[in-house]
Amino acid sequence: MAENDEASDSGKKKVVKQEIINVTEGAPAWMATFADLVTLLMCFFVLLFAMSTTQQETYKELVKSLRSALGSQAVPESGTREGLIMRPVPSEKKDDRQSIDELGGMIEKEMDDIVSEIRELVLFNKLGGEVSVTKTQVGVVITMSDLLLFSAGDTQLSPKGLEILEKLATVLSRLAYHVKIRGHTDSEPITSSVYPSNWELSSARASTVARLLVAYGVSPFYISAEGYAQYHPVATNDTAQGRARNRRVEIVYERDSIARQFEDMYKK
Repeated sequence: MAENDEASDSGKKKVVKQEIINVTEGAPAWMATFADLVTLLMCFFVLLFAMSTTQQETYKELVKSLRSALGSQAVPESGTREGLIMRPVPSEKKDDRQSIDELGGMIEKEMDDIVSEIRELVLFNKLGGEVSVTKTQVGVVITMSDLLLFSAGDTQLSPKGLEILEKLATVLSRLAYHVKIRGHTDSEPITSSVYPSNWELSSARASTVARLLVAYGVSPFYISAEGYAQYHPVATNDTAQGRARNRRVEIVYERDSIARQFEDMYKK
């Protein structure tokens, strides 16, 4: 009898122990309540979102309906206070900046092309010491020594000068930009009954070159002549070498002139 009681007690202990193990290994009881709460919150927020979306769509439909009935300007947009005039803020368009950059690149390339063509002509004719070309902030400047073009105190072109200007004209006649012919002298006073000062001498030499370029095909509508006398030197007038450098004729294609021409073509 005692053995039966012990067996019964042992069986009960095993059942209780198994139940304890099952409860310990499973989720806590409060998790069920927490999961229900989270689910309810999710449904609540989904419902709020659905209501807001519906209201926005309803408002849009209402605005469309009122606009069709009252006119497009009678109903303010959502988020705009009634009576508040919204003016656009002026800003530089991206397309405008791109256009400016493209235009500047085209101008620089054209100036580089002019310099390259003149340098080829100078090298081919071995005129490195008498004709030079540079690109400056002003533009493309072609410089010719007066020894190449004229005799001292004179405005009649030498045979060598005539030959070089004719070859230069083959390049310059293809350029539809305004070109300035600038005459310069040194600071030595001129002793001539024809030219009372260096102003007249420098202007006459520039005009002579301009007339010859026109005769060789450069458009007269794109050319002008200017005399600067001794007042724009590139070297000292205290030495013979410096005075020789200052006596010169310049053919100048100004950057602004090229830019204006490109702007006109770009607008078209």
